[in-house]
Amino acid sequence: MQVPRRRRRLAIAGVAVAALAATGLTFASANQALAEEGCKVDYKVVSSWGSGFQANVTITAQEPINGWDLTWTFPSGTSVSSAWNVGYSQSGTTFTGSDVGWNGSIASGQSREVFGFIGSGSSATPTNFRINGDLCNGTTQPPTSEEPPTSEDPGNPGGGDKVDNPYTGAQVYVNPQWSDRAAAEPGGDAIANEPTGVWLDQTSAIYGNGSPTTGTMGLEDHLDEALAQGADVIQVVIYNLPGRDCAALASNGQLGATEIGRYKSEYIDPIVDIMGQSKYADLKIVNVIEIDSLPNLVTNVTPRATATANCDTMKANGNYVNGVSYATAELGALPNTYNYIDAGHHGWIGWGDVNPQYDNFNAAAALFGSLIGQNGMTADDVHGFISNTANYSVLEEPYWAVNQVVGGQALNQNPNLPWVDWNDFNNEKDFTEAFREVLIDEGFNEDIGMLIDTSRNGWGGDYRPTGASTSTNPVTFVDESRIDQRFQKGNWCNQAGAGLGERPQADPEAWIDAYVWIKPPGESDGASEEIPNSEGKGFDQMCDPDYGGNIRNGNNPSGARDDMPLSGHWSSEQFAELLENAYPPIN
Repeated sequence: MQVPRRRRRLAIAGVAVAALAATGLTFASANQALAEEGCKVDYKVVSSWGSGFQANVTITAQEPINGWDLTWTFPSGTSVSSAWNVGYSQSGTTFTGSDVGWNGSIASGQSREVFGFIGSGSSATPTNFRINGDLCNGTTQPPTSEEPPTSEDPGNPGGGDKVDNPYTGAQVYVNPQWSDRAAAEPGGDAIANEPTGVWLDQTSAIYGNGSPTTGTMGLEDHLDEALAQGADVIQVVIYNLPGRDCAALASNGQLGATEIGRYKSEYIDPIVDIMGQSKYADLKIVNVIEIDSLPNLVTNVTPRATATANCDTMKANGNYVNGVSYATAELGALPNTYNYIDAGHHGWIGWGDVNPQYDNFNAAAALFGSLIGQNGMTADDVHGFISNTANYSVLEEPYWAVNQVVGGQALNQNPNLPWVDWNDFNNEKDFTEAFREVLIDEGFNEDIGMLIDTSRNGWGGDYRPTGASTSTNPVTFVDESRIDQRFQKGNWCNQAGAGLGERPQADPEAWIDAYVWIKPPGESDGASEEIPNSEGKGFDQMCDPDYGGNIRNGNNPSGARDDMPLSGHWSSEQFAELLENAYPPIN
């Protein structure tokens, strides 16, 4: 019997996956190359002063490197005082540096500047350069008589058959425009080289339009830059449905509710043409498809009290289902694409067995399953699903469980506990593990993987608890125990007090392909007051810090930051707060 790809990976590579999670490495493989024949280390002093100097280090590989440890011998009296993009130590004259995940993969024949440092003492070039124990700075030449990686290898960096997890062992594209903005902020250098999503939030963004999200770079510009970086993976957000985001005005799009023809011919088709160019055959393109769309057809439609007229319209005309299935089918037909459909988050569709009257969980899975067969879409066109995109829900709540008994009653069966509110889940890990199983039951392949956007769900500020509350009052117990500090889980716009979450990394759990930063930290969710614009973006009261809420957030305060620009525009103040409240903390 043939074992499905994901099951085979868990069975055969389980030790490697466990090792990766344990070490905290990000997108680099836990299995480092054993021999780097002909490797070369370029040590370049870029400036010097008095007794100090700055040097940059470049590695050239003959054979692919998937994670490196680099050592050398300094001249006597030379030491490193600070460094970036490297974990390092020094013993006597021996320097040891290790990749930090995103810079761990170096393709065959590729030269990559991997880190820099400030040193004191002699700036003379060190000796005895070794990578993973092998002596370097011999002759570098292309590999010979190597068998190419096969599609059974989950870390295969080439094109051809799609791999089980595109993130495993991959170097993921760093958007230079976001990186430059981040690096320009105080402390931003620490995260400026993290990979983030490229948002195609209107048709003109495909070609480059000077918008705050894509700047002057269009899709082809980003893909070309990914090749220049030697990246294996680039993450692209497909986000321009007709009647987009029917329950939130801040992220409304350019296409009207009935303009499905334009969506297909003017938006999806050109994207497919660009991604399908032969020069990108070896670049894995992860498509995050239409965030905050399909779950609206479950939660925000009649007869729900939370219904909106716009969402009723989109359910009736079928253009969300039509658009998502078309995009998934057309993009999925390309050999180098990996489609992950947006699946909301636990605070949106986590209601299921506890309160069947409001079963969003199984109903949403059934809706996703209904896409199969529409517009020629098959289960094979879907590589997985993503949760928490551009949202704030935590990975775990370590100090309380939804079915925990406090005050004589399980928390998620207490009608007076608005934070829990009958939800079957209180975190994204449990939610994605369970939701994946019901998606498989609805017809998706057993090897689908999940992504979780962790760009803003760290909640590491002063109010982060360090243990469970001792209160026997359920409301007090949850409020004092929970990591997520929002007023309510429906709050989504520029949440004050939020922090960066886990850094992007592959294979954090068996069912999770990666933690990703799809929402670029520092970019606004929406304006805190009405701002006239030509981008089709309205003013949503949920972005107003003085707004007292509506039925969709339990009539709670919005929790939004003040003085925020239009969605996608940069906020230095928000970026600074995300850095300050990061968890794990920024070192």
